Amino acid sequence: MTITFIDLKTQYKRLKPLIRENLDRVLDHGAYVMGPEIERLENQLAEFCGAGHAVACSSGTDALLLSLMAQKVGPGDAVLTTPFTFCATAETIALLGATPVFVDIDAGTFNLDPEQAEKALAALNHNDPGIHALPRSGFRGTLQPKGIISVDLFGLPCDYPSLTQLARKHGLWLIVDAAQSFGALINGESTCALGDAACTSFFPAKPLGGYGDGGMCFTRDPDLAGILRSLRMHGQGRDRYENVRLGLNARMDTLQAAVLLAKMTIFPEELDLRRKAALEYNRLLGSIPGITVPAFFQDRQSAWAQFSLLAESGPHRQKILDRLKEKHIPWAVYYPQPLHLQTAFTYLAYRSGDFPASEDAAARIFSLPMHPYLRSGDQEMIAGVIAQA
Repeated sequence: MTITFIDLKTQYKRLKPLIRENLDRVLDHGAYVMGPEIERLENQLAEFCGAGHAVACSSGTDALLLSLMAQKVGPGDAVLTTPFTFCATAETIALLGATPVFVDIDAGTFNLDPEQAEKALAALNHNDPGIHALPRSGFRGTLQPKGIISVDLFGLPCDYPSLTQLARKHGLWLIVDAAQSFGALINGESTCALGDAACTSFFPAKPLGGYGDGGMCFTRDPDLAGILRSLRMHGQGRDRYENVRLGLNARMDTLQAAVLLAKMTIFPEELDLRRKAALEYNRLLGSIPGITVPAFFQDRQSAWAQFSLLAESGPHRQKILDRLKEKHIPWAVYYPQPLHLQTAFTYLAYRSGDFPASEDAAARIFSLPMHPYLRSGDQEMIAGVIAQA
C-alpha cells in the first residue's frame, strides 16, 4: 500500500455515514451560511477547550485577522511574533498596517523564545537594535509594542507561563496562534483557552480538519466574543443592516461545521493515535546518528500536527529527502525560509543572521508522514530508509 503524508481517506471511511447524514441535514434545511450547525460547533468546541466562547469563521488566517482587529491594531503598533511559521501569522499584522517584530525561537521547541521576546521589548522601548534585531527600514523610534502572537508550531504548546507573565509585565495582549495545536494541552489546559484570544484553523491537513477552509476564535471574555461576532459579519450591530464598525465577510460555511461535528466524535481518539505514532517514530529514529527527534515534555501534550526532525546539516537533509523520494515516501519541509528573509517582508530590512535559531532550523528541518492511521510497518520502513541515508 502507498504511504500517504496525511490519510484523510481512511478517516472518511470511518465517518462516512455520519458525515453524509450531517451534510444531508444541511442540504435539507438549506441554511448554508450561519446555519444551526455553526452554533452547535461553537458550543461544542468552547466546552471541549474550556474557553468560554468560540466564534467560527472562514479560515485560520481570518481568525487571526479578526482577533487583531478586535484589539484595534494599526499603524505604529509593534506586534511580536516568530519568523519560523507560516506566512499568515505575520501577514495579518502587516495587512492592518502594524509592524511584525520578529523574535527568534527556542531551538528545542521551535516556538517563540520568551527570553528573546524580553530582549525585543527592551530594544523597542529603548530604541536600541543592539539589544535585539529590529526592523531597519523607517521604523526607528516610531513603534509602540502592543501585543504578542505566539505560535504552537507542529502542535506543541509554547512556554505559556513565561509568555503570559511577560505580556502582563509589559501591559501587552497575547493572541495564541493555535492553528496547529487544537487539542494540545499545557499543564492540563487547552492552548485554545489561553491568552486574550486563541485562533485555530480547520484546513484539511490540520489535526481537526474540514473539507475546505475554516477557523475559530476562542476567548474567555464575553465582550471580546461579541466584537468578534460583529467583525466576522461586516461589523454587524443589532441586525444585518446595522453596521457599527468596519468588519469582514469571514463567516464559516455551514457544510464545514457539519463535517467538523462528525469529526469531533473521534477526535480525542485520533489525538491519542497521533501521540502513539510520535512515540513510535522516536523509538525508531532516536538512535540514528545525525538525526534529532522532537522532545516530549511532562507539562505539555502536543497535538502532533506534524512530526518534524532535524538533519545534521542541509546537505544531510537533502540526502535523506532524495532517498525518501526514491522510495516513494512523502515528506515536507516546514518551513524552508524564515519570514524575515521572505520577499513579502523585505520592507522590514531584516538580514540573514538576525535570527540564527530560526535560520538553522529552516536549513535542517523536515517532516515525515503523520496521521492517526499510520501503520507501524510503514514507520519501520521510513526509519530504515532514513538510517540508510
